[in-house]
Amino acid sequence: METQPLYNLSPVLRMALLGIVLALGPLAWVWLRHRGTRAGQRLAALTLLTLFLTFDLVLFGAFTRLTDSGLGCPDWPGCYGEASPFGAQAHISAAEAQMPTGPVTHRKAWIEMVHRYLATGVGVLITVLAIVSWRERQRQSLSPWWATATFVWVCVQGAFGALTVTWKLYPAIVTAHLLGGLVLLALLAAQAQIYRGQPLQLPGALHRAVWAVFALVWLQIALGGWVSTNYAVLACADFPTCQGSWWPPMDFEHGFAVVRELGAGKQGGYLPFAALTAIHYTHRLVAYAVLVALCLLAWRLSREAEARRLAALLVGAALWQAITGVSNVVLGWPLLAAVSHTAGAAALVGVLTVVLARSHLARSPRGRSATTVPARVLESMPS
Repeated sequence: METQPLYNLSPVLRMALLGIVLALGPLAWVWLRHRGTRAGQRLAALTLLTLFLTFDLVLFGAFTRLTDSGLGCPDWPGCYGEASPFGAQAHISAAEAQMPTGPVTHRKAWIEMVHRYLATGVGVLITVLAIVSWRERQRQSLSPWWATATFVWVCVQGAFGALTVTWKLYPAIVTAHLLGGLVLLALLAAQAQIYRGQPLQLPGALHRAVWAVFALVWLQIALGGWVSTNYAVLACADFPTCQGSWWPPMDFEHGFAVVRELGAGKQGGYLPFAALTAIHYTHRLVAYAVLVALCLLAWRLSREAEARRLAALLVGAALWQAITGVSNVVLGWPLLAAVSHTAGAAALVGVLTVVLARSHLARSPRGRSATTVPARVLESMPS
């Protein structure tokens, strides 16, 4: 069988056109729903809709990874040089016949390509947001820089997506791609809150505490991504102990070696099982600290009248993460629990980003007046 080139740019134009077609639906919905309103309101609505679709994209990305579909099409951006698996049926069938349980099957190819289609559509929406933000920057007193930063980041995220395929699921690249998707989610959440212009007054100490917990959550998400991309979830199949011990044999040197291939040790060879144990158990131990920190932060936020709803959402997301995390272990890593765990991580990032963005508005009057939708527009927006 001929070696498939890692990059085949021939379907780029067709993929781009398909992304535009997919984006037309959300764009038409926003225009029809808000056609009698000002451009600033339509921009805020489109940002919220893009945020929702990005959340869905993050979940489908997790589904793609968890079903081992990341190499369903072994080249990028298309599938064997085609814009869809329909045109690549012969190649896919040949690969599947050679390895029936291998990385390339018709099912996995479609899962991977649907993920790429969704990503392309979201990329088109973010591009539209950036263009409209620059066009309306003076008439609506909107800063275009948030939308520009989001556009730049979605391009970076697309590059990580390409590397995920061409580097054959290299753990560090796959983890970076997961984190990049959540960074994109955070940028859109912050952008939406700044456009809506709803400040949240928090004491300085509490504002700093939110930042500290936010950083801790990102560390835990990175550890969780490392668990998933190294397939270390079932290295500890019991809870709360691991392999019947409170401190099982662990190999941190190999487990947290970043520059290595999937399943390979630091100096080559197979990754020791003790390394997988170290990856899993570190994530579990840090999870205890994160859960306590989130609950304490939520309790402190609940004492601020304007932040009580956000505090409740924070507690809900934290408990969801705890339940789905334990379920992954005791139920043997079912797909639903694994995807739900990713959803909880995305929810935590979203809620904490909203808190920080609204607090930033309250603490920066100059930035607030320069970056928010005018009051006359906000008054006409639905609550």
